[in-house]
Amino acid sequence: MTLREIFNTILFYKNPILKITFFSTVLIFLILFFVYPITYKAPVTILPPAQDNKFGSFGGLIGGQDFSNLITGGLTNANSQLFMEMLKSRSAAEYVVKKLNLIDYFDSKNEYEAAGKLLENLELSLNKEGIITLTVETKTSFLPVFFANIDSVKKFSAKLSNTFVEALDKINREKLTSKAKKAREYIEEQIKFTKAKLDSAENELMIFQNKNKTVSLPEQISAAIDAAAKLKTEIVNTEVQIGLLESNLREDNKTIIALKKKLEQLKEQYNKMELGNQDYLLAFKEVPELGKKLAAILREVKIQNEVYLLLQQQYYKEKIQENRDLPTVDVLDKAIPPLKASGPRVIFSSVLGGVFIFLLLSIYFVLKDKQIIQLKKKVRGN
Repeated sequence: MTLREIFNTILFYKNPILKITFFSTVLIFLILFFVYPITYKAPVTILPPAQDNKFGSFGGLIGGQDFSNLITGGLTNANSQLFMEMLKSRSAAEYVVKKLNLIDYFDSKNEYEAAGKLLENLELSLNKEGIITLTVETKTSFLPVFFANIDSVKKFSAKLSNTFVEALDKINREKLTSKAKKAREYIEEQIKFTKAKLDSAENELMIFQNKNKTVSLPEQISAAIDAAAKLKTEIVNTEVQIGLLESNLREDNKTIIALKKKLEQLKEQYNKMELGNQDYLLAFKEVPELGKKLAAILREVKIQNEVYLLLQQQYYKEKIQENRDLPTVDVLDKAIPPLKASGPRVIFSSVLGGVFIFLLLSIYFVLKDKQIIQLKKKVRGN
């Protein structure tokens, strides 16, 4: 059939087509308006994690540098994408299910099944600024106009979204606390080791001073000891950083490689100082034998004392972090009961359904008319 023939066929059957289309559209409208469940969504927006890592504490060991975010596995803090994955986790869904007792709501056998159904209704989006928008699709029962408490469903929708934020905060705090605990335990071992070395060095100094009471050191040597102690402290600090990272990262990680190179450079500088390099004002090998021994003991005492104080500071910082109970998720806009339903789109869906029915009816009558024409031709031929 030509396009003109198709158009003429539709015009010929326009009355039944339009009547059926009209009544079908009205029927779709009535079903959507009175029978079909109403969907509500209450969005909550979450700000991206702070890049200054205010929740990490292992840092500032030398020169005010902050290495706390190294414990999390990189030089940058947890990003918004990580928050997205945490929100989509079964742990987050199970928290919401338990908190709001959703097993009966989803008509599920257990928490795991309810958590799975809840995740199917979860919607997440991330914009270019790193802000996360979270919504949970909440539906009424059938015949909502007659049987559903609309206000209650709206409030429940907002409660679901806000509870997901609580779940994210809980999971994030647990992870941070776990990392702080590992750091605290590692530093605690270093403190015990350093304390033993400090006690040994102090005891050796006491014995030396009792035996050689008249020995003293010039100011230049004391200054050199201070410089060596500071350099040695930075070496120990870098070794501690590497020790913390190696338990969380692979050996080929860029951060670990950079710290190992830094450690090599620091040790090279320290060795130059001990060997009497011309860049230094005083070489330890130029000190008289008795004074050299005293300088070595004093240097060891000073080094271990500074390292011990440094580790003690970091130990208490990690202990505070481990036991702190502050929110770790910044919410831009909390979820509130929505004013309008997100679905169904009654008018749009009704019109779309009407158009679809109109096209189906048109095709039906065109094919029917074509069969009639072919049948007439066949009869004439016989």
